[in-house]
Amino acid sequence: MKQDGEMLARLVAQADGMPCGADMVMIRALIEEASELGAGRALERLGLADRRAERDVRELRDLLRGWRDAKKAARGAVIAWVARIALALLLLGMAVKLGVIGMVRE
Repeated sequence: MKQDGEMLARLVAQADGMPCGADMVMIRALIEEASELGAGRALERLGLADRRAERDVRELRDLLRGWRDAKKAARGAVIAWVARIALALLLLGMAVKLGVIGMVRE
């Protein structure tokens, strides 16, 4: 990480030494080095700069995908049961209205 910072410092010093200011190539190099350095620092702060980080992120994504699939399945099951109950109540109401339940008792 320190080496990346040194590269950025060298590029900045080189850009300052140019008579007309930095040209586009130098500006792009500065931006690229600064963004790589910043991304590396962000990953370190998040604890994702080591070799295990890729595997950990994959596992977390798999867990999240599983959680979403489980939520979707549970939502579908609840909707199916609500629909079945509604249909059963509708049939029961029709049976009472038509007197089918009353004929069974006679």
